[in-house]
Amino acid sequence: VQLQASGGGVVQAGDSLRLSCARSGRAISSLAVGWFRQAPGKEREFVAALSRSGTRPYYADSVKGRFTVSRDNDKNTVSLQMNSLKPEDTAVYYCAADFRPSTLTVSTRVDGYGYWGQGTLVTVSS
Repeated sequence: VQLQASGGGVVQAGDSLRLSCARSGRAISSLAVGWFRQAPGKEREFVAALSRSGTRPYYADSVKGRFTVSRDNDKNTVSLQMNSLKPEDTAVYYCAADFRPSTLTVSTRVDGYGYWGQGTLVTVSS
């Protein structure tokens, strides 16, 4: 499974960004997909995840109400729409994926995913 995250950049507080996670070769719809981020000097943390069915999004409390995770099966991507960005959202964002027997469940743990993209940097200035 090869994943590629894209869409990062430098924005000001209050702006929006949309990250995309694309899978090469096969359908991303067969995978549960998670987004994680890692700020300098900090551990990688859960941001959001979407089940295979696409009907069960999960969010970290810190992003709930501001971020939305969604699937676009036609484009074979899972996106993370990030609104009302804050300086504390600055981090390298990673998408991760794994096969799960249930179409409804996800993991919020780093070790719950076996496949990772390369990361995309999001910088939010105040």
